[in-house]
Amino acid sequence: MKIVLLVEGSYPYVSGGVASWIQMLVSSMPEHEFEIVAVSSSRKEVSGYKYKLPGNLTRIHDIFLMDYLELEEGKRPRLTKEEARACLDWFAFREGSEAALPLIGDPSRLGSPIAFMKSEIFWEFLVDSYTKEMPGYSFNAYFWAWRSMYLPAVFLLQQVYPTADLYHSVSTGYAGLIASSLRMKHGTPFLLTEHGVYAREREEEILQSAWVDPPFKKRWIDYFYHLSKGAYRAADRTISLYGGTHRIQRELGVPEERALVIPNGIDYDRLFRLPRETGESGRMIFGALVRLVPIKDIKTLLYAARLACQDIPHMQLWIMGPTDEDPDYYQECLALTRNLGLEGVVTYTGKVPIDEYLPKIDVLILSSISEGQPLAVLEGMAAGVPWICTDVGSCRELLEGRDEHDAGIAGYVVPPVNPEAMARMMIKMEKYPQERLYMGQAGRRRVSSFYRIDQFIEAYRKLYSEVVT
Repeated sequence: MKIVLLVEGSYPYVSGGVASWIQMLVSSMPEHEFEIVAVSSSRKEVSGYKYKLPGNLTRIHDIFLMDYLELEEGKRPRLTKEEARACLDWFAFREGSEAALPLIGDPSRLGSPIAFMKSEIFWEFLVDSYTKEMPGYSFNAYFWAWRSMYLPAVFLLQQVYPTADLYHSVSTGYAGLIASSLRMKHGTPFLLTEHGVYAREREEEILQSAWVDPPFKKRWIDYFYHLSKGAYRAADRTISLYGGTHRIQRELGVPEERALVIPNGIDYDRLFRLPRETGESGRMIFGALVRLVPIKDIKTLLYAARLACQDIPHMQLWIMGPTDEDPDYYQECLALTRNLGLEGVVTYTGKVPIDEYLPKIDVLILSSISEGQPLAVLEGMAAGVPWICTDVGSCRELLEGRDEHDAGIAGYVVPPVNPEAMARMMIKMEKYPQERLYMGQAGRRRVSSFYRIDQFIEAYRKLYSEVVT
């Protein structure tokens, strides 16, 4: 079977998270051929591959969103009135309008994206929308907001994509948009796996952003929900990693009969054999397995460390993960470390072999403000390390269990962006070593029961076979 994975801003150019999930999925299914459609913002953001590509991954197709800036006017549209109306329904965010995606992606009918936006029918639609939506605001600003919203999407839809037996998108957004169009165009099955909820994440990002003028924030947020809901309707199956995401997807329109949960899985058999070597150094070592990017909120972790080290003078904090994804944020973290006087406490190790480091860690900490089902948490639990996690994604479910039949806590959950609460749990962890031991054992049991890589791979193997046949 040939499977095309559609990926946005991730594999193979970013380490960890979704990218690690893709590496596991492809590597564990040598019986299938995979190709990757990698959607990146711009060529500047892409350097070398972060993973050794498996032998059954035969090609990477790079698509750069910002290449739309090089578009020229090109051919004019050749649409019938009915076809033009179907296309405009999609631009108007109408439910069910994703059926027009293959038409929008056909340059011989829609014309070039720029020529279409200059066409009489589109211009009338634009003016009418402006009159109804924002008549008191600058028309020039309204026009450019539409242009920056729609041109990249039409540009993506008009690219040439590989044929496949199955399209599998690992998010909604632009990757899901392409997969939806290919589903409509070829009738090829389309699976959608969401690690978080893409539309919710974009909404939070836009509300906090400076790059979107406040009057246009609602339209941008509606746009990303439009992309997501279209992908939900187009997909043959929509997969979430845990119950919380599953409920949100259902609320956003995923049909019950096409929604399912497949949790992440990790190599438990390797990690549970790791020894526990804590206490040998006489230090209390906290660790964070994390990329140095803002969404991981390393700064809250540093403030928590500053508070905790007043009660735990022998503590160390190892921040273990790549630092090259957002160099400016890494420099900000280094500066904050100096300003807080933590040079003797905090060590930035860069990316490390976790099998060597996990045995030495007393407690792992995750300070993120957004997550799905973090592989790092599962890996630490399998190695018997207790956790302190922010209450994001499925972290509470992982640490406290899914129900009364999944007993035992594997760590503490604290509110996001709350260094005081995090520091209190760090101090509590240091004070009660027997509790840490109990949590480590509970974590191992939970991963062994529910989050093994063989369970995860077998679920996808069956699903691939089911939707293709």
